Amino acid sequence: MKQYFVQTFGCQMNVHDSRRIEEVLLASGFREASEPALADLLVVNTCSVREKAEHKLMSLLGTFRPFKEARPGLVLAVAGCVAQQEGDRLLRKAPFVDIVLGPDNIPELPALVREAEQGAPPITRTVFDMDDPHFLRAKPHPDRREVTAYVTVMKGCDERCTFCLVPYTRGSERYRPADEIVGEIQDLVAGAVREITLRGQTVNSWHEPGAEAEASKAESRTAASTSRFAGLLWRIANEVPGLARLRYTSPHPRHITAELLAAHAELEVLPSHVHLPVQSGSDRVLRRMARRYTAEEYIARTDALKQAKPGLTLSADFIVGFPGETEEDFEQTVDLVRRVGFVAAFAFKYSPRPYTPALKLRDEVSEEAKDDRLARLFAVVDEQQQAHLQSLVGQELQVLVEGPSPGDTGRFTGRSQRNEIVHLIAPEGVDPTGHLVAVTIDKPYRHSLSGYMSGAGALPERGPRRRLSVLDAGGAS
Repeated sequence: MKQYFVQTFGCQMNVHDSRRIEEVLLASGFREASEPALADLLVVNTCSVREKAEHKLMSLLGTFRPFKEARPGLVLAVAGCVAQQEGDRLLRKAPFVDIVLGPDNIPELPALVREAEQGAPPITRTVFDMDDPHFLRAKPHPDRREVTAYVTVMKGCDERCTFCLVPYTRGSERYRPADEIVGEIQDLVAGAVREITLRGQTVNSWHEPGAEAEASKAESRTAASTSRFAGLLWRIANEVPGLARLRYTSPHPRHITAELLAAHAELEVLPSHVHLPVQSGSDRVLRRMARRYTAEEYIARTDALKQAKPGLTLSADFIVGFPGETEEDFEQTVDLVRRVGFVAAFAFKYSPRPYTPALKLRDEVSEEAKDDRLARLFAVVDEQQQAHLQSLVGQELQVLVEGPSPGDTGRFTGRSQRNEIVHLIAPEGVDPTGHLVAVTIDKPYRHSLSGYMSGAGALPERGPRRRLSVLDAGGAS
């Protein structure tokens, strides 16, 4: 039986796509290799959000090249956003690559591998499925327990932020029917998944394909139309009773609607945390980014979320050093961080991306200023995160346990209702994986919490420990 090895780096979209690549290959008779040297097929799944990702790809391809030279029959494929972005140019840069595969062409991978094995020349398949969009259906993993899973509800993006490559590498927005989404979640939950994260570049802009954009009014919220995102959340909550938690990423601030706020107020399955990208706290910079909201509008939406769900915490994405960003602009970002009270953030230095409108903007910020601002931004967020984590000591949190902590610590790891990472001690002989358990917090770490289970109840005894496979996500979008 042929073996594959998938190396992933980049954002959560790429981690999700790698799982779909694995499923397509498993269905075609492949099995997973424990290391690249044992594989008959090497797949590098890429991200183009930041410039470093492309450099990392070329470095990794250089590492894989000796495997290819030692075993002429080995097939090397590059997938993901860099593959979509570079296309045939990537084959010219790395002529030893056999397949360049865009995100919409994942189902074609097994056939392309067979062609490569039979001596076909290197090929590029980077065709968008705009006319007839296809969404690969996630399935429970056949070899290991997965407590959490991603489900795609849409792909592509119509926002056209000036710094972003996604419209170029993923195309315009295409939406998946609600029946397919709910059916996939039902299958995953039947396979022991307890937490679902709905995934889309602007996930809360989802609406039923072909339906009117304006959701019709219903007699009760539980009967609300699924033609908009909030209605989809209601339908999932009502039709998948075994689901413990329902998250979504990444929403756009423009689509925080009154209906979505009501869902957060009334649906227990929605956790008390939202990751809501903002990018900057300066209205002038936001206009140059084409984000289509002001700082005050963003703050109003976060205030509304916290009012709808008391105790809700927030995290966000930031870009520092965008062309033309002044020290005053950056200070406005810091002010927004303090005003909203973010407890975590993904923040990056601006890097020019090909084909983006921001390339035409002048007033480049120096690397020294970018480094300084990034460090100062992280310092403020870390201060707020530490204060938040410290405030939880002595409290009892509901934690969904995802499995053993990395390393031989004897602990388990999970996430709280507000998305804090919790490393917990379970009673001797008890395996809480996949269960919602009460955990008393006894200590904060730098970015996580320590605690112990308050009671074992009827949880199963701990069986033989299996190694958890972890993909290198390398960042977030």
